[in-house]
Amino acid sequence: MGQGKGIPMGGGFVEISEFSKIDLRIGRIEKAEPVPGTDKLLRLEVDLGGERRQLIAGIAQYYDPSELIGTEIVVVANLRPKKIRGLWSQGMLLAADVDGRPVLLRPDSDVPPGSPVR
Repeated sequence: MGQGKGIPMGGGFVEISEFSKIDLRIGRIEKAEPVPGTDKLLRLEVDLGGERRQLIAGIAQYYDPSELIGTEIVVVANLRPKKIRGLWSQGMLLAADVDGRPVLLRPDSDVPPGSPVR
């Protein structure tokens, strides 16, 4: 791929120094439940290696909360917390978009919670 070719879908390239600011870690979902008043959001409690975080994720239409318990996911751990439907979301899980359906990004073998993603 030559210089200027293969422009990313987001519209531009980022420098490695910008990308290295993102803290990606493996999290294990410990609890998952629907957010009252919406059919799209789940409230997840995620273990990030000795630290528990609450994430609010728009995956309720595609994932059964009880089946998510114990699932390892990739989390953006240093995203600024945001209040969603009155609940604080303290990070973001990563998912691929496949024809409008979120597909969780997961390690292909067991990885301890809190492990950095490089």
